[in-house]
Amino acid sequence: MRVGSREFDTKGHTYVMGILNVTPDSFSDGGKWNNLDAAGKHVEEMLADGADMIDVGGESTRPGYTLLTDEEEIARVVPVISMIKREFDVPISIDTCKSAVAQAAVEAGADMVNDIWGLKYDPNLAAVIAKSGAACCLMHNREAADYTDFRQDLLDDMRETIAIAKRAGIAGDRIILDPGVGFGKTYENNLTAIHHLDDLLTLGYPVLLGTSRKSVIGLTLDLPVTERLEGTLATTVLGVIKGAMFVRVHDVKVNARAIRMTEAILRG
Repeated sequence: MRVGSREFDTKGHTYVMGILNVTPDSFSDGGKWNNLDAAGKHVEEMLADGADMIDVGGESTRPGYTLLTDEEEIARVVPVISMIKREFDVPISIDTCKSAVAQAAVEAGADMVNDIWGLKYDPNLAAVIAKSGAACCLMHNREAADYTDFRQDLLDDMRETIAIAKRAGIAGDRIILDPGVGFGKTYENNLTAIHHLDDLLTLGYPVLLGTSRKSVIGLTLDLPVTERLEGTLATTVLGVIKGAMFVRVHDVKVNARAIRMTEAILRG
């Protein structure tokens, strides 16, 4: 799969997507990278640590987050995307579910749209992605954790997302799927989604796993967000074993090392 200027192996390696939140209220790093200088230094650090892509987010999606207007979100992310495009050679993902924000982001240089609602929030987003030719990561989500058969329901929901993408004209080789750990799921659902990550691969698309510092880790280990690194690494290792193409993480260096070690053992 080609994203921006880089070719990614969809099956033979797990890559690292580094998180760059330019928000004041993200659940674990809100306010740290809000200005361009801080954001640029963090991108430089993540690339040195082994990041293969940078995911830029301008609106927090933590529980109880404040919904921004399109204009507010665009004002946060576009200058950062333009800066990254100008100063670094790395594919850029925009973390948004809004078509206007996605349009502005791809015009500024974003190579992928990372949508937490799997094209089901903004009816215009799929068309924007298709017209731009950008890649997309489409995440599973629901308004409420109301399932009859969780594993089957998740797959059925993702089939609906894929159908939306196809109707809009998004090419199959531009799609990545995300099980949506932490979104529209109970604690037990989240553990099941991680355990059965490879269920998604049966749909025929590469998969991204995003668990970094999330509540499922905090609840399992009874730890605050600042102490969830080891738990995140455990999920990264499992993601490699299950065939994830990407892991989306805050702590790039240690996750990249965990991936290298796990892959070396699997090649053993």
